[in-house]
Amino acid sequence: MRSVPVPALAGSAGGPVVDADDETLMDLPSVEAAARAIIRNVETVIDGKRAAVTTALTVLLAQGHLLIEDVPGVGKTMLAKALAKSVHCSVSRIQFTPDLLPSDVTGVSVFNQVERRFEFRPGAIFANIVIGDEINRASPKTQSALLECMEERQVTVDGATYLLPPPFTVVATQNPIEMEGTYALPEAQRDRFMARISMGYPDTESELMMLDARDTASPLAGIEAVVSADQLRGMMTAVRGVFASAAVKEYTVSLVRATRDDRDLSLGASPRATLQLIRAAKARAALHGRDYVLPDDIDSLAVAVLGHRLVASSRVVGHHQDRGPVVDDIVRRIVAATPVPVGAPGHP
Repeated sequence: MRSVPVPALAGSAGGPVVDADDETLMDLPSVEAAARAIIRNVETVIDGKRAAVTTALTVLLAQGHLLIEDVPGVGKTMLAKALAKSVHCSVSRIQFTPDLLPSDVTGVSVFNQVERRFEFRPGAIFANIVIGDEINRASPKTQSALLECMEERQVTVDGATYLLPPPFTVVATQNPIEMEGTYALPEAQRDRFMARISMGYPDTESELMMLDARDTASPLAGIEAVVSADQLRGMMTAVRGVFASAAVKEYTVSLVRATRDDRDLSLGASPRATLQLIRAAKARAALHGRDYVLPDDIDSLAVAVLGHRLVASSRVVGHHQDRGPVVDDIVRRIVAATPVPVGAPGHP
């Protein structure tokens, strides 16, 4: 099997595919200022959802993948588009449908009759930010095409491996699994998403403002990038440098291991969840201008990072169709019961 680079591809946002070796160093005050600019930009479209917007940005800076799960019409795709348009990177959108093929996502080898050889035509997955709209409407076969992409950031077609352009993030939306015409995401794929968030219905004031703002045009038309590709990668580099003490790491491990031993859960969180919880906590710390992780960072992200990976036992779920709130409550209980380490914020 050989590894083959893929030529730079222009995304729907007109941005370039960034070079992995070209990084702009940013200090934490600059990261915090750039993050505030992105949040303000997104909130021109999504009003009254600061927590969801902040978590989405946290996942982006932690180089994870985001799953936005909620009922239709509450702004899932709007949030994904607004976040993607706020950074100057290549962007693609995949509308998942039952007839979508794996090759539509990853790409396909096409025979060039002039040169008498096969050429690889990259699929929509070759972009810095990939918006997967209604991901659970595609067949399990097509969903599985994302597994290698999301975990290893590469695509293997006909024995050749093609590297995806860094940074690479999938922002997927899905409707609840009990909705007609959907396929539940397998646990292996859900585990590859760093976090899951829900939008929820807007409050009265935000809904009234929406009627005025979107009466004549889509607010997405006025959004422009406020952070360049180099700045985004510089922010990601700064996030990787945030310090997590041994006490915080031990606390995170204790929290995750508690999900595996809890009698109300039939499936606990994976070691991948432990790693991604620390990475997300580093991003949250950077967004708050800190160069170290607090236990509060872990606690605040526990539901978003762990909830979608867990499976509640049938004894606890009972007749509930929506298992999400049940699992989230279990995570909150585990967080409350896990002892917080003393002196965790200290530096080495």
